[in-house]
Amino acid sequence: MRFPPSWHLAACVLAVASAPAAAQTVAPPEGVLSLSSSASIEVARDMLSVAFSTSREGSDPGVVQQQLKQALDAALAEARKSARAGQVDVQTGNFALYPRYAPKGGISGWQGNAELLVEGRDMTAISQLTGRITTLTVARVAYGLSREVREKAEADVSAQAIARYRAKAGDYARQFGYAGYAVREISVNGSEAAPIRPMQAQLKAMAGPAEEPLPVEAGKALVTVGVSGTIQMK
Repeated sequence: MRFPPSWHLAACVLAVASAPAAAQTVAPPEGVLSLSSSASIEVARDMLSVAFSTSREGSDPGVVQQQLKQALDAALAEARKSARAGQVDVQTGNFALYPRYAPKGGISGWQGNAELLVEGRDMTAISQLTGRITTLTVARVAYGLSREVREKAEADVSAQAIARYRAKAGDYARQFGYAGYAVREISVNGSEAAPIRPMQAQLKAMAGPAEEPLPVEAGKALVTVGVSGTIQMK
């Protein structure tokens, strides 16, 4: 049985069109290697963050809310005396009022809490402020890096991480018998290790207002930059 000439032409076009797709799926990449490297630097923490809070409870929600507001207003007025942009920044935090329910149902009372947040580079001023605020208690303390210090540290350590990546890529390429390499994909990521300090757990348990300045020992943060990606060995 003979087929029309047009059938033979269609079959040839179909075979040619499917050939590149088949070749792409079969041929795996050769000489591609995945690598990673990192570098770290210790930097003195220059930011102190302190969260003050208080709670009230009672049978009248309006009274509870008013008590919280008075305590927060007094603390805020004292904190504003030390406020300086970038050095001592002050802002209100969580302010919540919610009911308490009796075991048999129904509302048995009301409870609420208020929060004040203070952070900045002037650790001495913030430390002294904790001794002057008497209507709120110290709830949390944290140390960190300012954006400027973190960016500078990451820029310095990035050069080291990239240099290590390039050296490793060159060494591996030679060990595999290649003359050199080209970068295919690359990713650079930075991170700051911020472990919980023992003093923070102690401060969370304080029941009364601070009467003396907060002891300050910021310590250092470990800034790490990692480089990962793939290279094409040539």
